[in-house]
Amino acid sequence: MKKAVFPGSFDPLTNGHLDIITRAAGLFDELVVAVGKNTNKQGLFQPEERLALVRQAVAHLPNVTVGQIDGLTVDYMASVGAKYIVRGLRNCKDFEYERDIAGANSVLDDVETVLLFAKPENQNISSSMVKEISKLSSNRLEAFVPPVIVDALQNHFN
Repeated sequence: MKKAVFPGSFDPLTNGHLDIITRAAGLFDELVVAVGKNTNKQGLFQPEERLALVRQAVAHLPNVTVGQIDGLTVDYMASVGAKYIVRGLRNCKDFEYERDIAGANSVLDDVETVLLFAKPENQNISSSMVKEISKLSSNRLEAFVPPVIVDALQNHFN
């Protein structure tokens, strides 16, 4: 059984994230979306809110579960029995970052990183951009985030 982890802060989950999750769910027997905290960014939603929102957004995918990660990804992977890390790439900057992280993770443990390229319609979507748009206009979010996230963002900023 091939089990993978897709780690991220998902603050908020975007259509790009959801596309990577959906495609990875088709590649692995089980996929765990591991919701963590990005220590380099100010969070919009609390961890428990992000967990609930991600669970709602992936509820239609039977082989996808959602968990919370508090430390190293490789330690979390060991705790859930996964050997694969899934990451999405939007551009060259993402590639360089993910290459370095994949190298570090392979030194820390015997894991493989699987990189999925973002579809063209998702290449410009970032959680940071979604947050900025949400602050200025909450009625144009459907192109960037799933409906459950649209509602959460509208409630947060209204």
